[in-house]
Amino acid sequence: MKRRDRTLITHAGNNPRANKGIVNPPVYHASTVLFDNVADMRARGRDKFNNVYYGRYGTPTTFALEETVAALEEADKAVAVPSGMGAIAGALMSFVGTGDHVLMVDTVYEPTRFFCDTQLKKFGVETSYYDPLIGAGITDLIQPNTKIVYLESPGSHTFEIQDVPAIAAAAHAKGCIVIMDNTWASPLYFKPYRHGVDLVVHAATKYLVGHSDVMMGIITMREEFYKQVKTQVHGMGFAVGGDDCYLALRGIRTLSARLAQHQEGGIALAKWLKDRLEVERVLHPALPDHPGHALWKRDFLGSSGLFGVVLKPAAEERVNAMIDGMELFGLGFSWGGYESLMVPSALGTARTATKWTAGPTVRIHAGLEDPQDLIEDLARGLDRLRGN
Repeated sequence: MKRRDRTLITHAGNNPRANKGIVNPPVYHASTVLFDNVADMRARGRDKFNNVYYGRYGTPTTFALEETVAALEEADKAVAVPSGMGAIAGALMSFVGTGDHVLMVDTVYEPTRFFCDTQLKKFGVETSYYDPLIGAGITDLIQPNTKIVYLESPGSHTFEIQDVPAIAAAAHAKGCIVIMDNTWASPLYFKPYRHGVDLVVHAATKYLVGHSDVMMGIITMREEFYKQVKTQVHGMGFAVGGDDCYLALRGIRTLSARLAQHQEGGIALAKWLKDRLEVERVLHPALPDHPGHALWKRDFLGSSGLFGVVLKPAAEERVNAMIDGMELFGLGFSWGGYESLMVPSALGTARTATKWTAGPTVRIHAGLEDPQDLIEDLARGLDRLRGN
Protein backbone atom coordinates (compact mmCIF):
# COMPACT_ATOMS: atom_id res chain seq x y z
CA MET A 1 0.00 0.00 0.00
CA LYS A 2 1.35 3.42 -0.97
CA ARG A 3 1.74 5.66 2.06
CA ARG A 4 1.41 9.43 2.16
CA ASP A 5 4.30 11.59 3.35
CA ARG A 6 3.09 12.21 6.90
CA THR A 7 2.63 8.47 7.39
CA LEU A 8 6.05 7.70 5.91
CA ILE A 9 7.65 10.25 8.21
CA THR A 10 6.14 8.43 11.17
CA HIS A 11 6.78 4.82 10.17
CA ALA A 12 9.49 4.50 7.48
CA GLY A 13 12.70 2.88 8.70
CA ASN A 14 11.07 1.57 11.89
CA ASN A 15 11.00 -2.15 12.62
CA PRO A 16 9.99 -2.67 16.27
CA ARG A 17 9.58 -6.43 15.82
CA ALA A 18 13.26 -6.73 14.94
CA ASN A 19 14.25 -4.65 17.97
CA LYS A 20 12.36 -6.29 20.87
CA GLY A 21 9.39 -3.97 20.37
CA ILE A 22 11.41 -0.74 20.66
CA VAL A 23 9.76 1.96 18.55
CA ASN A 24 12.91 3.90 17.57
CA PRO A 25 15.75 2.03 15.84
CA PRO A 26 18.52 1.49 18.42
CA VAL A 27 21.88 3.22 18.12
CA TYR A 28 24.58 0.87 16.88
CA HIS A 29 28.21 1.85 17.46
CA ALA A 30 30.43 -0.37 15.37
CA SER A 31 33.77 -0.73 13.72
CA THR A 32 34.48 -4.47 13.97
CA VAL A 33 31.71 -6.90 13.09
CA LEU A 34 32.14 -10.55 14.09
CA PHE A 35 31.09 -13.37 11.76
CA ASP A 36 29.89 -16.85 12.64
CA ASN A 37 32.52 -18.49 10.45
CA VAL A 38 34.61 -17.96 7.33
CA ALA A 39 31.72 -18.92 5.06
CA ASP A 40 29.50 -16.29 6.73
CA MET A 41 32.23 -13.64 6.36
CA ARG A 42 32.67 -14.41 2.67
CA ALA A 43 28.93 -14.52 2.00
CA ARG A 44 28.38 -11.10 3.56
CA GLY A 45 31.45 -9.77 1.78
CA ARG A 46 29.91 -10.53 -1.59
CA ASP A 47 27.25 -7.89 -0.85
CA LYS A 48 28.94 -5.53 1.60
CA PHE A 49 26.61 -2.63 0.91
CA ASN A 50 23.47 -4.46 1.98
CA ASN A 51 24.88 -6.38 4.94
CA VAL A 52 26.38 -5.51 8.29
CA TYR A 53 29.99 -6.17 7.31
CA TYR A 54 32.17 -3.41 8.75
CA GLY A 55 31.29 -0.18 10.52
CA ARG A 56 32.22 2.08 7.63
CA TYR A 57 29.73 0.36 5.32
CA GLY A 58 26.89 1.11 7.74
CA THR A 59 24.96 -0.33 10.64
CA PRO A 60 21.25 -1.03 11.20
CA THR A 61 20.92 2.57 12.44
CA THR A 62 22.44 3.89 9.21
CA PHE A 63 20.24 1.65 7.09
CA ALA A 64 17.09 2.79 8.93
CA LEU A 65 17.91 6.42 8.19
CA GLU A 66 18.72 5.73 4.53
CA GLU A 67 15.53 3.71 4.08
CA THR A 68 13.46 6.54 5.57
CA VAL A 69 14.89 9.31 3.38
CA ALA A 70 14.70 7.18 0.22
CA ALA A 71 11.03 6.43 0.93
CA LEU A 72 10.20 10.10 1.48
CA GLU A 73 11.91 11.18 -1.72
CA GLU A 74 10.47 8.32 -3.80
CA ALA A 75 14.02 7.15 -4.51
CA ASP A 76 15.20 3.55 -4.62
CA LYS A 77 18.26 4.01 -2.41
CA ALA A 78 20.00 6.54 -0.17
CA VAL A 79 23.52 6.89 1.21
CA ALA A 80 24.32 8.88 4.35
CA VAL A 81 27.60 10.82 4.55
CA PRO A 82 29.14 13.13 7.18
CA SER A 83 28.06 16.50 5.69
CA GLY A 84 26.08 18.17 2.94
CA MET A 85 29.32 19.02 1.19
CA GLY A 86 30.28 15.36 1.48
CA ALA A 87 27.06 14.43 -0.32
CA ILE A 88 27.81 16.91 -3.11
CA ALA A 89 31.42 15.75 -3.48
CA GLY A 90 30.49 12.08 -3.35
CA ALA A 91 27.75 12.45 -5.96
CA LEU A 92 29.92 14.43 -8.37
CA MET A 93 32.98 12.20 -8.00
CA SER A 94 30.87 9.12 -8.70
CA PHE A 95 30.40 10.10 -12.34
CA VAL A 96 33.41 12.12 -13.51
CA GLY A 97 37.07 11.54 -14.22
CA THR A 98 39.96 13.24 -15.99
CA GLY A 99 38.82 14.94 -19.17
CA ASP A 100 35.15 15.12 -18.23
CA HIS A 101 32.94 18.20 -18.06
CA VAL A 102 30.26 19.34 -15.58
CA LEU A 103 27.52 21.91 -16.20
CA MET A 104 26.86 23.64 -12.88
CA VAL A 105 24.07 26.13 -12.15
CA ASP A 106 25.53 29.60 -11.55
CA THR A 107 23.48 30.18 -8.39
CA VAL A 108 24.82 27.10 -6.63
CA TYR A 109 25.73 26.87 -2.94
CA GLU A 110 29.14 28.54 -2.79
CA PRO A 111 31.10 25.59 -1.30
CA THR A 112 29.98 23.54 -4.32
CA ARG A 113 31.54 26.14 -6.60
CA PHE A 114 34.72 26.02 -4.53
CA PHE A 115 34.85 22.21 -4.82
CA CYS A 116 34.41 22.34 -8.59
CA ASP A 117 36.97 25.10 -9.11
CA THR A 118 39.62 23.48 -6.89
CA GLN A 119 39.19 19.75 -6.26
CA LEU A 120 37.52 18.74 -9.51
CA LYS A 121 39.88 20.97 -11.45
CA LYS A 122 42.83 19.28 -9.76
CA PHE A 123 41.59 15.94 -11.13
CA GLY A 124 41.27 17.33 -14.65
CA VAL A 125 37.50 17.86 -14.61
CA GLU A 126 36.24 21.08 -16.20
CA THR A 127 33.22 22.95 -14.83
CA SER A 128 31.13 25.49 -16.76
CA TYR A 129 28.45 27.59 -15.07
CA TYR A 130 25.06 28.27 -16.64
CA ASP A 131 22.22 30.74 -16.11
CA PRO A 132 19.63 29.10 -13.80
CA LEU A 133 16.83 30.38 -16.05
CA ILE A 134 18.17 28.71 -19.19
CA GLY A 135 15.59 25.90 -19.27
CA ALA A 136 15.71 23.67 -22.34
CA GLY A 137 18.32 26.01 -23.84
CA ILE A 138 20.93 24.15 -21.81
CA THR A 139 21.16 21.70 -24.69
CA ASP A 140 23.41 24.22 -26.50
CA LEU A 141 25.94 24.12 -23.63
CA ILE A 142 26.28 20.34 -23.42
CA GLN A 143 29.62 19.19 -24.78
CA PRO A 144 30.58 15.70 -25.97
CA ASN A 145 32.42 15.17 -22.65
CA THR A 146 29.67 16.58 -20.40
CA LYS A 147 28.79 13.93 -17.84
CA ILE A 148 26.69 15.84 -15.27
CA VAL A 149 24.13 18.63 -15.35
CA TYR A 150 23.73 19.92 -11.79
CA LEU A 151 20.74 21.90 -10.50
CA GLU A 152 19.87 23.75 -7.31
CA SER A 153 16.37 25.18 -7.15
CA PRO A 154 15.75 27.69 -5.73
CA GLY A 155 19.16 29.23 -6.25
CA SER A 156 21.33 29.83 -3.23
CA HIS A 157 20.82 33.37 -1.80
CA THR A 158 18.92 34.67 -4.86
CA PHE A 159 16.17 32.03 -5.10
CA GLU A 160 15.75 31.60 -8.85
CA ILE A 161 13.46 28.67 -9.73
CA GLN A 162 14.75 26.34 -12.44
CA ASP A 163 12.65 24.53 -15.03
CA VAL A 164 13.76 21.15 -13.78
CA PRO A 165 11.79 18.94 -16.21
CA ALA A 166 13.00 20.89 -19.26
CA ILE A 167 16.64 20.82 -18.15
CA ALA A 168 16.46 17.13 -17.24
CA ALA A 169 14.94 16.20 -20.59
CA ALA A 170 17.63 18.12 -22.49
CA ALA A 171 20.38 16.56 -20.39
CA HIS A 172 19.09 13.03 -20.84
CA ALA A 173 18.81 13.53 -24.59
CA LYS A 174 22.58 14.08 -24.58
CA GLY A 175 23.32 11.19 -22.21
CA CYS A 176 24.06 13.25 -19.08
CA ILE A 177 23.34 12.43 -15.45
CA VAL A 178 21.09 14.97 -13.69
CA ILE A 179 21.94 15.77 -10.06
CA MET A 180 19.92 18.21 -7.95
CA ASP A 181 20.42 19.81 -4.54
CA ASN A 182 16.98 19.58 -2.91
CA THR A 183 17.89 20.91 0.54
CA TRP A 184 15.62 23.99 0.41
CA ALA A 185 12.37 22.14 -0.28
CA SER A 186 13.23 18.85 1.45
CA PRO A 187 11.69 15.59 0.19
CA LEU A 188 8.29 16.90 1.33
CA TYR A 189 7.97 19.99 -0.84
CA PHE A 190 9.70 18.87 -4.04
CA LYS A 191 9.77 15.38 -5.58
CA PRO A 192 12.80 15.40 -7.92
CA TYR A 193 12.24 11.93 -9.38
CA ARG A 194 8.85 12.97 -10.71
CA HIS A 195 10.65 15.64 -12.75
CA GLY A 196 13.48 13.64 -14.34
CA VAL A 197 16.29 13.95 -11.79
CA ASP A 198 18.66 10.95 -11.40
CA LEU A 199 20.37 11.72 -8.07
CA VAL A 200 19.55 14.12 -5.26
CA VAL A 201 21.80 15.60 -2.60
CA HIS A 202 20.74 17.05 0.74
CA ALA A 203 22.51 18.92 3.47
CA ALA A 204 20.64 16.84 6.03
CA THR A 205 22.24 19.18 8.58
CA LYS A 206 19.40 21.55 7.76
CA TYR A 207 15.71 20.55 7.62
CA LEU A 208 16.07 16.78 7.90
CA VAL A 209 17.94 16.98 11.21
CA GLY A 210 16.23 20.27 12.06
CA HIS A 211 17.89 21.06 15.38
CA SER A 212 21.26 22.65 14.48
CA ASP A 213 23.23 19.92 16.21
CA VAL A 214 24.33 17.40 13.55
CA MET A 215 26.47 17.63 10.40
CA MET A 216 25.20 15.19 7.78
CA GLY A 217 24.53 14.73 4.08
CA ILE A 218 22.26 12.35 2.19
CA ILE A 219 22.47 11.21 -1.43
CA THR A 220 19.35 9.57 -2.87
CA MET A 221 19.30 7.82 -6.22
CA ARG A 222 17.73 5.37 -8.60
CA GLU A 223 18.70 1.73 -8.08
CA GLU A 224 20.94 1.68 -11.16
CA PHE A 225 23.33 4.22 -9.62
CA TYR A 226 23.50 2.82 -6.08
CA LYS A 227 26.54 0.55 -6.38
CA GLN A 228 28.53 3.21 -8.26
CA VAL A 229 27.77 5.90 -5.66
CA LYS A 230 28.24 3.65 -2.63
CA THR A 231 31.58 2.42 -3.99
CA GLN A 232 32.78 6.00 -4.47
CA VAL A 233 31.58 7.18 -1.06
CA HIS A 234 33.10 4.18 0.69
CA GLY A 235 36.36 4.69 -1.19
CA MET A 236 36.49 8.30 0.01
CA GLY A 237 36.33 7.04 3.59
CA PHE A 238 32.93 8.54 4.43
CA ALA A 239 31.05 7.07 7.37
CA VAL A 240 28.34 8.44 9.66
CA GLY A 241 28.19 7.68 13.38
CA GLY A 242 25.23 5.92 14.94
CA ASP A 243 24.38 8.80 17.28
CA ASP A 244 24.12 11.24 14.37
CA CYS A 245 21.93 8.82 12.40
CA TYR A 246 19.66 8.48 15.43
CA LEU A 247 19.35 12.26 15.79
CA ALA A 248 18.59 12.61 12.08
CA LEU A 249 15.88 9.96 12.31
CA ARG A 250 14.37 11.68 15.33
CA GLY A 251 14.41 15.01 13.48
CA ILE A 252 12.68 13.53 10.44
CA ARG A 253 9.77 12.28 12.57
CA THR A 254 8.66 15.90 13.08
CA LEU A 255 9.60 17.19 9.61
CA SER A 256 6.07 17.73 8.36
CA ALA A 257 5.05 19.69 11.46
CA ARG A 258 8.23 21.76 11.49
CA LEU A 259 8.28 22.52 7.78
CA ALA A 260 4.66 23.67 7.81
CA GLN A 261 5.55 26.16 10.54
CA HIS A 262 8.72 27.30 8.75
CA GLN A 263 6.63 27.85 5.61
CA GLU A 264 3.99 29.83 7.49
CA GLY A 265 6.57 32.01 9.22
CA GLY A 266 8.62 32.57 6.07
CA ILE A 267 5.63 33.71 4.04
CA ALA A 268 4.41 35.98 6.84
CA LEU A 269 7.81 37.70 7.09
CA ALA A 270 8.18 37.93 3.31
CA LYS A 271 4.78 39.60 2.89
CA TRP A 272 5.48 42.06 5.69
CA LEU A 273 8.93 42.96 4.33
CA LYS A 274 7.56 43.40 0.81
CA ASP A 275 5.62 46.49 1.91
CA ARG A 276 8.48 48.18 3.77
CA LEU A 277 9.98 51.33 2.27
CA GLU A 278 13.52 50.13 3.08
CA VAL A 279 13.09 47.01 0.91
CA GLU A 280 13.70 46.94 -2.84
CA ARG A 281 12.30 43.43 -3.32
CA VAL A 282 11.78 40.13 -1.54
CA LEU A 283 13.21 36.97 -3.06
CA HIS A 284 10.63 34.35 -2.13
CA PRO A 285 9.28 31.92 -4.76
CA ALA A 286 5.88 31.61 -3.07
CA LEU A 287 5.13 35.32 -3.59
CA PRO A 288 3.06 35.89 -6.76
CA ASP A 289 5.40 38.64 -8.01
CA HIS A 290 8.50 36.43 -7.83
CA PRO A 291 9.80 35.82 -11.39
CA GLY A 292 9.83 32.05 -10.83
CA HIS A 293 6.48 31.84 -9.06
CA ALA A 294 4.69 30.07 -11.93
CA LEU A 295 7.34 27.33 -12.07
CA TRP A 296 7.32 27.03 -8.28
CA LYS A 297 3.55 26.66 -8.25
CA ARG A 298 3.68 24.07 -11.04
CA ASP A 299 6.40 21.86 -9.57
CA PHE A 300 6.69 22.45 -5.81
CA LEU A 301 4.39 21.31 -3.03
CA GLY A 302 5.31 24.06 -0.59
CA SER A 303 8.01 26.49 0.47
CA SER A 304 10.45 26.47 3.35
CA GLY A 305 11.51 29.23 5.73
CA LEU A 306 14.53 30.44 3.74
CA PHE A 307 14.36 33.49 1.47
CA GLY A 308 16.25 36.64 0.50
CA VAL A 309 15.67 40.37 0.85
CA VAL A 310 17.18 43.05 -1.38
CA LEU A 311 17.45 46.33 0.50
CA LYS A 312 17.42 49.75 -1.07
CA PRO A 313 20.89 51.33 -1.32
CA ALA A 314 22.38 51.75 2.15
CA ALA A 315 25.84 52.16 3.64
CA GLU A 316 27.49 48.94 4.77
CA GLU A 317 27.70 50.12 8.37
CA ARG A 318 23.93 50.71 8.43
CA VAL A 319 23.25 47.17 7.12
CA ASN A 320 25.67 45.81 9.73
CA ALA A 321 23.92 47.79 12.45
CA MET A 322 20.61 46.28 11.39
CA ILE A 323 21.96 42.73 11.59
CA ASP A 324 24.12 43.16 14.68
CA GLY A 325 21.25 44.43 16.80
CA MET A 326 18.84 41.60 16.07
CA GLU A 327 17.52 39.85 19.18
CA LEU A 328 15.74 36.83 17.70
CA PHE A 329 17.64 36.45 14.40
CA GLY A 330 21.00 34.84 15.05
CA LEU A 331 24.00 35.67 12.88
CA GLY A 332 25.34 32.32 11.79
CA PHE A 333 25.73 29.92 8.90
CA SER A 334 23.55 27.01 7.91
CA TRP A 335 19.77 27.11 8.46
CA GLY A 336 16.89 24.69 8.85
CA GLY A 337 16.98 24.59 12.64
CA TYR A 338 14.33 25.85 15.01
CA GLU A 339 15.98 29.27 15.40
CA SER A 340 15.74 32.21 13.01
CA LEU A 341 18.89 33.43 11.27
CA MET A 342 20.01 36.39 9.16
CA VAL A 343 23.26 36.76 7.22
CA PRO A 344 24.46 39.27 4.61
CA SER A 345 24.80 37.79 1.13
CA ALA A 346 28.18 38.45 -0.52
CA LEU A 347 27.25 38.01 -4.18
CA GLY A 348 29.77 40.21 -5.96
CA THR A 349 32.13 37.32 -6.73
CA ALA A 350 29.67 34.41 -6.46
CA ARG A 351 28.41 34.56 -10.05
CA THR A 352 30.28 34.02 -13.30
CA ALA A 353 27.64 33.15 -15.94
CA THR A 354 25.25 35.82 -14.71
CA LYS A 355 25.61 39.12 -12.86
CA TRP A 356 24.07 40.23 -9.59
CA THR A 357 23.98 44.01 -9.40
CA ALA A 358 21.18 44.60 -6.90
CA GLY A 359 21.61 46.47 -3.63
CA PRO A 360 22.55 45.01 -0.26
CA THR A 361 21.04 41.56 0.12
CA VAL A 362 20.40 39.52 3.24
CA ARG A 363 19.30 35.93 3.62
CA ILE A 364 16.68 35.18 6.24
CA HIS A 365 15.67 31.88 7.76
CA ALA A 366 12.32 31.97 9.56
CA GLY A 367 12.57 29.67 12.54
CA LEU A 368 9.81 28.36 14.76
CA GLU A 369 9.31 31.52 16.82
CA ASP A 370 6.02 33.42 16.74
CA PRO A 371 6.03 35.34 13.41
CA GLN A 372 4.76 38.50 15.10
CA ASP A 373 7.76 38.54 17.47
CA LEU A 374 10.04 38.11 14.46
CA ILE A 375 8.29 40.97 12.63
CA GLU A 376 8.77 43.25 15.63
CA ASP A 377 12.48 42.36 15.69
CA LEU A 378 12.72 43.11 11.96
CA ALA A 379 10.95 46.45 12.44
CA ARG A 380 13.52 47.53 15.01
CA GLY A 381 16.27 46.35 12.68
CA LEU A 382 14.96 48.42 9.77
CA ASP A 383 14.84 51.43 12.11
CA ARG A 384 18.57 50.92 12.73
CA LEU A 385 19.11 50.63 8.98
CA ARG A 386 17.70 54.12 8.58
CA GLY A 387 19.83 55.38 11.45
CA ASN A 388 16.91 55.88 13.85
